[in-house]
Amino acid sequence: MDPGAVAFIIFLLAYAGIAMGSVPGLAIDRTGIALLGAIAMVIAGVLTTAEAVQSIDISTILLLYGLMILSAQFRLGGFYTKVALRIARNVKSPRWFLFVLMMASALLSALLANDIVCLAFTPVICVSIIEASLNPMPFLIGLACASNIGSAATIIGNPQNMLIGQLGSLDFGKFTLWCFPPSLISLIACYVIIVIIYRGKWAGNGRAATGGWQEWPAYDAHQSGKGVVLTVMLIALLFTSIPREVTAIALAGILLCSRKIRTRSILGLVDWHLITLFCALFIIVAGIAKYQIPERMVLFLFSMGIDLDRSFTLSLVTVALSNTVSNVPAVMLILKNINLTITENLYLLAVVSTLAGNLITIGSIANLITIEQARACDVHIGFREHARVGVPVTVLTVAIALLWNWCVR
Repeated sequence: MDPGAVAFIIFLLAYAGIAMGSVPGLAIDRTGIALLGAIAMVIAGVLTTAEAVQSIDISTILLLYGLMILSAQFRLGGFYTKVALRIARNVKSPRWFLFVLMMASALLSALLANDIVCLAFTPVICVSIIEASLNPMPFLIGLACASNIGSAATIIGNPQNMLIGQLGSLDFGKFTLWCFPPSLISLIACYVIIVIIYRGKWAGNGRAATGGWQEWPAYDAHQSGKGVVLTVMLIALLFTSIPREVTAIALAGILLCSRKIRTRSILGLVDWHLITLFCALFIIVAGIAKYQIPERMVLFLFSMGIDLDRSFTLSLVTVALSNTVSNVPAVMLILKNINLTITENLYLLAVVSTLAGNLITIGSIANLITIEQARACDVHIGFREHARVGVPVTVLTVAIALLWNWCVR
């Protein structure tokens, strides 16, 4: 069989499996499916092992790895728990509590990993809400939505932004100047929508909180302070000409030289599944790129009147793909089918692919983490409950991003 056809078949099967999230009869997830696709590209002779290794953008992987270690420092130092407990002091005023919670989670998600923010915040917030006899739904859904929206504001806010920033060689400052305003407006819009939807529904059932306590790390001022100092250094250095991945990995190296926190503890919090997913997707996309399949896809779409370099079309395709195969595989595929010299479209892709994660429960890892952590506290966030907020929030925030794109062009 023609190698190009083999590559395309492997690509279709891999992305179909990623969209389904599993394979019937097998205990395999999206990362495993992507890895199988990458392995198939090599075994089938589409790529040599050297080509597969060379296709991995090591700068993106190093940036992601370094930031994961920095985020691990905050978690082990109890920083997230301390912040969450301080936010919980406002629990007697539900609307103000929701506002502070969303603003804090958005800010932290813009500077650190949004997934870790949800992982650390959810148990603390969940128990505090239940003990205050409040309805946990608006607060937990608000936490997930805010973390997604906040992470759209910077290159280092989430994995897909890092990917876009690295492959598009985007300047950190210019990226933030473009993406921060629509993210802030979207955050306020999200808050307003949640307040309207849950008006008169703030009260809970008065039951006791269960679970969630045992995994709260104790606050360590020294370790948390070290993380804060290095984060400030990171932000400052991102405005220089030093490669982002060099800065991130250098600061990660400093954190590993600790007298108290074991290397194993820090590395145990690195999301190796996400790093493996990235590497596998790089190989899969390289397999189809070798035979100019993305270029043919662009020509086919163009013949159908679909031009991905148009802002509205790009946004619709991004939302649809992000909620089908998840945002990282979607972004990796879209980047192969658009003009990387149109920086405004790259900014728009970063914002929209992140905002799209709020649509449904499976739209982002942050949503799933919040749902799973809440379940440990006996709080169950259903698909329909989340969609009541997620659908209007996504529609309105994507519209805000498109309007902002139109205004600044």
